[in-house]
Amino acid sequence: MTDAASSAVPRGVPLTELVAWLDRFLNTDAYKDWSNNGLQLEGNTVVTRVAASVDVSLQSIEQAIEGGAQLLIAHHGLYWNKPQMITGPHRRRVQAALDGGLSIYASHLPLDAHPEVGNNAMIANALSLQDVQPFAGIGVQGELPFSQTLQEFAERVQKLTGEICLVHGGGGGSGVHRLGIVSGGGAEFIAEAARLGLDTLLTGEPEHKHFHDAFEYGVNAVYAGHYETEVFGVRALAARLEEQFGLPWQFLHLPTGL
Repeated sequence: MTDAASSAVPRGVPLTELVAWLDRFLNTDAYKDWSNNGLQLEGNTVVTRVAASVDVSLQSIEQAIEGGAQLLIAHHGLYWNKPQMITGPHRRRVQAALDGGLSIYASHLPLDAHPEVGNNAMIANALSLQDVQPFAGIGVQGELPFSQTLQEFAERVQKLTGEICLVHGGGGGSGVHRLGIVSGGGAEFIAEAARLGLDTLLTGEPEHKHFHDAFEYGVNAVYAGHYETEVFGVRALAARLEEQFGLPWQFLHLPTGL
């Protein structure tokens, strides 16, 4: 990451050029998503600095502006599905961004699924997963280089994310070798993991209605936090923008604990 205190003055890049590149690189139009992926709010027409955040909130908007960014890239955007009435907290977010000249670009499923900078691809790479293949639409599956006990694996994930994992040992004491990864909310894919012969599913947050699935399908479920499993994509995407356009960036770490 470029040092925020660097004295070098970055060249400006037209917002339209950045958005066009992002849309192509992320293959945004290929995904049917309830997120409004792409440019959600247009601010300054020239970008010299980028901020990245998992979530768009008033806090992330204010921090991005304070850091000198003209573009905020987020996984969870300003609004979802249908346009939202510009009242209450939503109005305050929009007004703060517009007053600060901040554009907001959201990428939900396209960033989960991207084979290079996606959340799941980045986690798989960090865990040295081998023979990586698609899983559950946006996730990945593969094999660890060597089998680990469930406790060893959970401790490894904890070191990676900084989040204490919730572990459901549905595998009956079996180790972790064949793994499926779905960042964020992926508890619904326990049955799919079992169908494919995976022994463990790594995802973000649990759902009560899927609690028994791990034990009845015989699959270990490791929950490492919705937020903490989705910091990887926006950071990798911002770093790629720096490589492509020479734009410095900062990651706004605003954990939710969920």
